[in-house]
Amino acid sequence: AAIVAESLQQANADIILNLTSFAVSDASQETSSQETFSGIAEMHARDRSVGPFGAVDAPVLQVVLAANRQQDWAQSSAGLTARDLAMNVALPELDGRILSRAIGFKGALVKHPLTHAMTTSYEADHSRVSFVAALAARWCRLRHKPNKDKHVGFILANYPNKDGRIGNGVGLDTPQSVVNSLQALVADGYDFYDLPADAAGLIDALRAGPTNAGWQGRKTSVKLSVQAYKNWFCDLPADLGTAVLDRWGAVEADPMCDGTDLHLPILLFGNAAVGVQPARGYNIDPKATYHAPDLVPPHNYFAFYMWLRHSWGCDAIVHYGKHGNLEWLPGKALALSANCFPEAVLGPIPHLYPFIVNDPGEGAQAKRRCAAVVIDHLTPPLTQAGSHGVMAEIESLMDEYFEAAGMDKARSAALMVDILEAAERAGIAADCGINEQDGADEKLLKLDNFLCDIKELQIRDGLHIFGVTPSADQQISLLTQMLRTPRGDGAGENASLLRALAADLGLVAGADDDFDPLTAIPATLWHRPRPAILAEMGASAWRSNGDTVERLDALAHQMVAAAWHQQPLASLGPESAKILSDGLPLMQIRLAQCGAREMLALRAGLAGAFVAPGPSGAPTRGRPEVLPTGRNFFSIDSRALPTPVAWRLGWASANALLDRYVLDHGNWPRAMVLSAWGTSNMRTGGDDIAQALALMGVRPSWDTASRRVTGFEIIPLEVLGRPRVDVSLRCSGFFRDAFPAQMSLIDRAVQAVAACDETDEMNPLAATARAEAAALQATGINEKDAMRRSTMRIFSAKPGAYGAGLQTLIDEGVWSDRGDFAEAFLTWSSYAYGESLAGVDARQDLESRLRGANAILHNQDNREHDILDSDDYYQFAGGLSAAVAHLSGHDVPIYHNDHSLPERPVIRSLAEEISRVVRGRASNPKWIAGAMRHGYKGAFEMAATVDYLFAFAATTRIVEPHHFAALYEAYIEDETVRSFLQQANDAAYADMLARFAEAIERGLWTPRRNSVQADLDTYRQRLAQDA
Repeated sequence: AAIVAESLQQANADIILNLTSFAVSDASQETSSQETFSGIAEMHARDRSVGPFGAVDAPVLQVVLAANRQQDWAQSSAGLTARDLAMNVALPELDGRILSRAIGFKGALVKHPLTHAMTTSYEADHSRVSFVAALAARWCRLRHKPNKDKHVGFILANYPNKDGRIGNGVGLDTPQSVVNSLQALVADGYDFYDLPADAAGLIDALRAGPTNAGWQGRKTSVKLSVQAYKNWFCDLPADLGTAVLDRWGAVEADPMCDGTDLHLPILLFGNAAVGVQPARGYNIDPKATYHAPDLVPPHNYFAFYMWLRHSWGCDAIVHYGKHGNLEWLPGKALALSANCFPEAVLGPIPHLYPFIVNDPGEGAQAKRRCAAVVIDHLTPPLTQAGSHGVMAEIESLMDEYFEAAGMDKARSAALMVDILEAAERAGIAADCGINEQDGADEKLLKLDNFLCDIKELQIRDGLHIFGVTPSADQQISLLTQMLRTPRGDGAGENASLLRALAADLGLVAGADDDFDPLTAIPATLWHRPRPAILAEMGASAWRSNGDTVERLDALAHQMVAAAWHQQPLASLGPESAKILSDGLPLMQIRLAQCGAREMLALRAGLAGAFVAPGPSGAPTRGRPEVLPTGRNFFSIDSRALPTPVAWRLGWASANALLDRYVLDHGNWPRAMVLSAWGTSNMRTGGDDIAQALALMGVRPSWDTASRRVTGFEIIPLEVLGRPRVDVSLRCSGFFRDAFPAQMSLIDRAVQAVAACDETDEMNPLAATARAEAAALQATGINEKDAMRRSTMRIFSAKPGAYGAGLQTLIDEGVWSDRGDFAEAFLTWSSYAYGESLAGVDARQDLESRLRGANAILHNQDNREHDILDSDDYYQFAGGLSAAVAHLSGHDVPIYHNDHSLPERPVIRSLAEEISRVVRGRASNPKWIAGAMRHGYKGAFEMAATVDYLFAFAATTRIVEPHHFAALYEAYIEDETVRSFLQQANDAAYADMLARFAEAIERGLWTPRRNSVQADLDTYRQRLAQDA
């Protein structure tokens, strides 16, 4: 190591190409510190690679010598083996290395001339060597080129492909982040000028030119001639070019081409190019393309990046926010070839990617397929939903009711009527499960539980702006939320602040006491002490567990605020004092660094310097170590999944789920289908994997020393105490790429359970496998193949493709009924994976699994986002729902399980979760006010919320009319919000009006007032006149 360090120093290396496996870093060790940096030079001096590579401040390219043979790699959609994925990809990410390509593949064994030992030889792939050399050279050029001469491209994602949705980036005010970055780089000497003053100026300028909505009638700043395009297009690999021409025809037919030039959605501000990432192509001919999961990008997509790279001479590209579409183009999962579309489009160029810190999976996709240096950014500010609108009115009535109860029967009876009428009128009675058979007390109990749950719901307070640390109040709220959840070992300074306060204030009698502020049933009556300091925390009545937790939250917030402002703080007891004195200060320092660190990391990356690595995860799920942000995040050693911690949660969640199912339906489920995503399993250590195994009655085995999973054991039925469940998984494309070993583990477990000699009643998986195998053999299939097909339980997208196939149908409106969603989902999902299965077309087998499913499952591991924030939730849960209904002729329950508190998973139906999100976040004036602070992007977020609610209604049919009404009243009928939408983002406003109208036209929403349709028509006419 010393020799390597000395050599690097002597050479003053600009770039390091590393061909060794493993990592020097230890992911289990703390990586954050209390260091602060006054500027980029100091950061360069101290943020170095670990080990000998840290002798110089240089990027490290991870270059792979693959364990597979070149012919196998060429034919493989995975690219690398599971072993190489761990050794040469995941582990080197811990050191902040940039994954390049595999340049050598295993050859024949060679006898060493001196030792006579048989050694492995590697055969070089000259195309891959050339790519890595070019990438290294471009990083060196970036390092030495003066800032004033650097050309930098800043790319904003855009989906759906509408002018109201430019700058897609989960949790990020993307347009303002770009403006801030441009201004910061000007201070470093970059020749950027005529910059927009703010996000509104940037968006107005972009929308005045070509976008994915078209170019006609707009001012084009950047064009690429058809002849120049054809010249560069000829340089593409022949097979790839043929695929583009076969699908899209000649370039002249491209919708962004006028016959002579291609109009590109790019603006120039001196040496800065700000562009809108082109659409993947589903928008061009949606009816013909939505069944194509591996659709190749159109000509204008290539032209966009060709102009940046070849015509303009771009030195680096920065993609902003989770996430664009480049990293999801067809091709190998890892170790890309020249025929993979991400490489053909982007080429060898320094690539930086600001990305939200709590999404390691999708960030890893960009790192692994596009050689990106991720610069993680903070999650949005968080707060609690509180009570608002009709819920606050009902809560006030309930307080009056309980005060009157027992003293004034007439008044309490009248209040009961008022409460239930208000709840019924607003749809809250339906949301909390009140039915006619419930007695009065049961109705109030359900209502009280629901209102308390909504009040405690964690929601966003605006968006994060890259390079900007949240305000003091926002930091205090986020710190309070982070301290609410246990961290690390959950003891001492890592304990929950709410639990500590409860203990210090004498609310908990002992270790076995049944009151836990994190798990207490809200409506349970409070018969314990009422300390004066807590009584002062709330104006409403103190009668239940929920009221106690609300006061503890308020006290925790007050104490964190006092500590943040360095005000004297009286100790309430040793438990909370330990957290506030030892746990809080370091978290506070880390949080305060985030904004500066993010921008410094961007500046460092564009200087050709090393960007330090850091862990990823959800800060509010017990992961304070992910702060400060501004680091090249890494994920997890996949060999350890599922971890013992994840197994405990998965086991508890499986049992709770079965209890809920039995309660709902009166019998045990025989078969369930689980939607499993790669990024959430990276965050949690494999919750979904553990839950699937637990449902089957299978326990993972671990090596004690390495903590790696070594296999599994089947839990005997007499120990399990219930029937096994036949579990099928629909895995995301990234899960497929990131966890091949886990898919193999689950598949082997399925086959082992299928081979158990147990009754059909206790082992429905084995029963189904035996019956299907027999039926397949009766058609002439041999016994081995029949049994293999009958045990297929893991399905995903076509090799090299990603997604669930529903987004285009929703975005472009090219559907007529749920059968269309079912067909799209089945087309995009019917490839089987597992032991010796690498994406076998298995449509018939998937249909069999879904036809027999009793329930659909999805787990959400944190509350830093929700199901109306992302299209992924409706695409997977909605796609499964539509497919099961289409195949079986009936709907099955959909469970959306809450794993945000690992100690206590909560089982909810998807309908219940939609109600919580609509009430707690989407229609909440607190959230709306936070969104409005961000202008265009805030309006974007509201439009997205409406879209996703509509999509759930279309695919699942479980959205109630009052849910649409709640959003309509909050966004459209509120004059202040409506005016904001029209001024800040008229395109998003138009989209919202159209979406509400479509919901009515398609029968998904029947408004209580007949005037709503007419009002929508009026608003749309006025908007058209103003435009």
